[in-house]
Amino acid sequence: MNAPHDAPLDSAGEFSLTPIGRLASDYPDKFGIPRQPGLAPSARAILYLEGACDDPHSVEGLEAFSHLWLHFIFDRSPTRWSARVRPPRLGGNRRVGVFASRSTHRPNRLGLSLVELCEIECTTTPTPSRMPVVGSALADRKSRVKLHLRGHDLTDATPIVDIRPYLPWVEAQPQARAGFAPEPPVQRSVVFTPAARAALAAHPDGQSLSRLIEEVLAQDPRPAYRGETEDERGYGVFLRDVNVRFRASSVSGNGVIRVEAIEPR
Repeated sequence: MNAPHDAPLDSAGEFSLTPIGRLASDYPDKFGIPRQPGLAPSARAILYLEGACDDPHSVEGLEAFSHLWLHFIFDRSPTRWSARVRPPRLGGNRRVGVFASRSTHRPNRLGLSLVELCEIECTTTPTPSRMPVVGSALADRKSRVKLHLRGHDLTDATPIVDIRPYLPWVEAQPQARAGFAPEPPVQRSVVFTPAARAALAAHPDGQSLSRLIEEVLAQDPRPAYRGETEDERGYGVFLRDVNVRFRASSVSGNGVIRVEAIEPR
């Protein structure tokens, strides 16, 4: 086993990164977040720019692009890292080099996410968003520039350090090899109990929330190293302003995810 590292690779020089903004997200907690962007297209987020970057001039022309690269910090991951990791895609049992993975435990905790840009909301003075993300710790955040996004894979209040427009003609490479993850993950079926359906019907944004729950749970957010004996264990995942309680069952094919309750968070 390789010993964890506490220091950066290059101790001769240091680089500081200042966040350009914070992201209000449908994901209050790490558990349940899809392991790649785009797998839950209903996931909403708002990027509130801050400091010198909170200037409408900084996003001039950005509305012409449909998708963006977000460079961010895995601020909830530990600073310690190891040269070899266990990717969930390999069941958490096989090790690969950290740079052959998308592990959140990285030397500089830098992340990259491809997101859809839905709207740019600009005001002359810092104001809250017209459509805040319900349940976010940043729901009352004020800024002049607010980017409305979808399909992300980031926790609430994640610090963003850069934005780049996505260029499909140069950055989409369908012929590229994808190593140990050549295909999308298997999707599970998601069913709702009558009690869960009733809770969705009573929620002010139940239809949108229902889509988000289905997209997230279809990825099966349970730990990759779970055993067959754990299939009937109950889990809970925070989404927006609710706690979604679910249980996996292997009674049909690859199994189904059964949503048993949707409770206020």
